[in-house]
Amino acid sequence: MTNHAKIPFLDLATLHQELEPELLPVLQQALRTAGFIGGPMLQEFEGEFAAFCDTAHCVGVSSGTDAVRFALMAAGVRPGDIVVTVPHTFIATTEAISQAGGRPDFVDIDERTYNMDPVKLQEYFERECYFDRETGKPYHRKSRAPVTAVVPVHLYGQTADMDPILDLARRYQLLVVEDACQAHGAEYFSKKENRWRKAGAMGHAGAFSFYPGKNLGACGEAGAATTNDPAVAQKMRMLRDHGQARKYYHDVEGYNGRLDSIQAGILTVKLRHLAEWNRQRQEVARQYDELFSRTEGVTTPYCPDWARHVYHLYVVRVQNREGLQKHLAEAKIDTGIHYPIPLHLQQAYENFGYHAGEFPVSEQAAAEILSLPMFPQLTHSQQKEVTGKVIEFVTTAVGASR
Repeated sequence: MTNHAKIPFLDLATLHQELEPELLPVLQQALRTAGFIGGPMLQEFEGEFAAFCDTAHCVGVSSGTDAVRFALMAAGVRPGDIVVTVPHTFIATTEAISQAGGRPDFVDIDERTYNMDPVKLQEYFERECYFDRETGKPYHRKSRAPVTAVVPVHLYGQTADMDPILDLARRYQLLVVEDACQAHGAEYFSKKENRWRKAGAMGHAGAFSFYPGKNLGACGEAGAATTNDPAVAQKMRMLRDHGQARKYYHDVEGYNGRLDSIQAGILTVKLRHLAEWNRQRQEVARQYDELFSRTEGVTTPYCPDWARHVYHLYVVRVQNREGLQKHLAEAKIDTGIHYPIPLHLQQAYENFGYHAGEFPVSEQAAAEILSLPMFPQLTHSQQKEVTGKVIEFVTTAVGASR
């Protein structure tokens, strides 16, 4: 075991110590004005985050899960509808679908980006669906339920390949809600539009989580949904606040899903640093790539030319993931696994009737991925220590296999 200080997976303490002089006035303002719910701090954040995402509207909510849920409901998903997403994501994606009244169904991921594979999505409609003769809308062959929406997940900080997904959505009259909970500031180059687009600005709505460890994190739970559709934005504002169009006048039955003012103020402060933090993450990723460039047995993140990755996570693939994780832990290096069991094999969804082997790319990735330390303040010497221990392990493993 080495004698270096522990290398954390994520260092939130240092970040907040550096920001303390900027963050404390937020709390003081809330205490002095008693503005804890709604009000100017929330409105300021919503305006700045909408501008950051290149969208017309931002609706602050209590979590990323609520952001996906309210976006689906406001966009038009109805009880009994099928919503297509991927099995390689956090369960909040499918929880939100279920809580919106939908039924999640899956297509496999691209082997290199870990995001929704547009080819598999096309095959889903060709193999699993039939189409109404009058409307042309898709229905699931077995359940006879309408397929009304798709939720591409921009995983690990990189967007899905959106042009073909949006083309399919137009062809099959689908709603598109982007799960951008890990992709604050990520960009996609649309060849169709010949311009870069921000995550959360391409579908009918986008959803973001501000869980503390995210690229833009609150000091507690928080989320937001973005859209360019004023009707969708208004519906989400009502849903988050008990269905109220104005106080005590309830147009629909809603939820208690508001973003509190203190978290909104904290997020406004942090948002002004986000572009630089993302740049630092990109530099950390570049250095990891360089340090691993001559290493056999380690697959580093793939970033196509149509993506600007913001590296919420730096995820590698190796054959003996558990062995490597143990080796790094013994060297006082923290790691994570995102995610060890695909959703279609989770006990929570065993009643859906999925089986091992149905989504092989997701299943193989889940068995091999390991998230290495990634945060803006990660030093080059810490990265050399991390990569050195990874290379030490895989080199021994490759040599033994030969």
